[in-house]
Amino acid sequence: MTWESWLALATVAGVTYGLVRTSVGPDAVLLGALAVLMTVQTLTGTTNLPSPGQAVASFGNVGLMAVAALYVVMSGLHRTGAMNMVAMPLLGRSSEVRRAQLRMMLPVAAASAFMNNTPVVAAFMPAVSDWCRKHGVSPSKLFIPLSYAAIIGGTCTLIGTSTNLVVYGMLDDPIRSRIGFFTIGWIGVPATLAVIVYLLIVSGRLLPDRRKDDSLEEAGREYTVEMLVEPGSAVDGRSIVEAGLRNLPGAYLTGIERDGHRLVAVGPEQVLRGGDRLVFVGVVESVVDLQRTRGLLPATDQVLKLTGTDPSRVLVEAVVSPDCPLVGKSIREGRFRTIYNGAVLGVRRNGHNLANVKIGDIVLQSGDALVIETAPGFIARHRNSRDFFLVSAVDDSQPVRHGKAYIALGILAGMVGLVAANVLGMLNAALLAGGLMLVTGCCTAEEARASIDWRVVVVIGAAIGLGLAMEMSGAASSIAGYMILAAQGNPFMVVIIVYVITTVFTELITNNAAAVLMVPVAVSAAQGLGVDVMPFVVVIMVGASASFATPIGYQTNLMVYGPGGYRFSDFLRIGLPLNALVMLITVILAPLIWPFRP
Repeated sequence: MTWESWLALATVAGVTYGLVRTSVGPDAVLLGALAVLMTVQTLTGTTNLPSPGQAVASFGNVGLMAVAALYVVMSGLHRTGAMNMVAMPLLGRSSEVRRAQLRMMLPVAAASAFMNNTPVVAAFMPAVSDWCRKHGVSPSKLFIPLSYAAIIGGTCTLIGTSTNLVVYGMLDDPIRSRIGFFTIGWIGVPATLAVIVYLLIVSGRLLPDRRKDDSLEEAGREYTVEMLVEPGSAVDGRSIVEAGLRNLPGAYLTGIERDGHRLVAVGPEQVLRGGDRLVFVGVVESVVDLQRTRGLLPATDQVLKLTGTDPSRVLVEAVVSPDCPLVGKSIREGRFRTIYNGAVLGVRRNGHNLANVKIGDIVLQSGDALVIETAPGFIARHRNSRDFFLVSAVDDSQPVRHGKAYIALGILAGMVGLVAANVLGMLNAALLAGGLMLVTGCCTAEEARASIDWRVVVVIGAAIGLGLAMEMSGAASSIAGYMILAAQGNPFMVVIIVYVITTVFTELITNNAAAVLMVPVAVSAAQGLGVDVMPFVVVIMVGASASFATPIGYQTNLMVYGPGGYRFSDFLRIGLPLNALVMLITVILAPLIWPFRP
């Protein structure tokens, strides 16, 4: 090997060490490694390493651009509540854990086949948490199955995971033309079914049962909140149970006001009518959940006077100070909305809620804690004012555009249909769908920009540049030669080696970096053996995605790691056999579906 090959390998080793042994983010590590290679190329003038121009061009990869565009599509689905509309009813009312796992994993895997799995998991996590609280089940029984179902479901289509798109973008046109929207599904579908069956069988014994008691913390932050049943909405004419308003996590319905009369101790079969005022008591997180419920609107008189379609509104918590000019006045008489351009949705006093008084009739006192719906500028204006103490935004509290949920789902279906029918390429379809999300108002331009995870974009782009260095320096072909030698020229054994190395890289670094580093090695190995490259490509796509043994190998595993109360050993215990199972399915089926020598 040349000195450039050794440098490329040393850089890869340094990246691996940096990602495993340090707390520096993968974007910084990979970008730093690419900078080292560019600097060496510039100083030496060698043609065996990527020049700055070639390295920068890696950020224009077709797959990488498609990944960025898909973030905008996912933003539209999230901001319209389309994901929650699908996710919430799926777990059902049964408290049987295995049934809940099945009802969750099947749609999660299906959704992940057509959407990036990160927002799918993000959308399902609140629904899963709610179900666990209602039925007294530990979230640790469902969060790992949630993550695993999303991961394996992404291996069923070309857009199911960013890894597939990145690999697709690195291939030459003749190979790329053989990969359709559902091509990888020949492996992904059987692997998905196997993963679901495995989890249903072993999760009862291998998943921990860890519970967290938040009752004391939540009790100290309870607010009284009034919501209005929107006439003709999804909850109008349905019972409290059917509307999903019974046994709410962190909140409970204390009464209903109807036609000037107050109904108390309402039963679960009480039918709701349009115009009903529902009085809830709950923690601030439950206020956000109620705001996002289809068919419910804030019910205070002051809120109904607001210009209610501004998608930039947020919820803010603030404590009334002794210097506030409204102390001693009711919220309505003090014209809170006019003075502060915000509506009070909830009030808490001395750690207790005020359940028997209408929000507008509450006379403010110093020390009252308020939940306010207002414009984002409220925080900047009043953080240091004398009117309020402790002004802070409530996370992810922007209103949901429920009326556009079906539009967002239609855009997604159109994008999938165009790609599946080979009418448009993946990048073209993703950009068109993202643009439609903006034009139709499913998301705003600011939300679209904020939705793109630029760290992931940098990781993928830098990893592609590093993979280019492996190819240009000859390191990839040298490793491929050693693999062929170790396998004694047996292409089946080389496929196994490629899968093992890919999945180990995925568990240690990131899925996209692992895929990018292995593509040139696998292509060189196929060329050296004189066999079809397709089995190697598919093996990398699956091996780089099927990360079950550690929480750091895949982003969705990290997402459920803390909320599920998991330990590192939990993933090893249930994930290592699953890694082996998916590998077995992949390395057996890939050469059968795409023979080495057609």
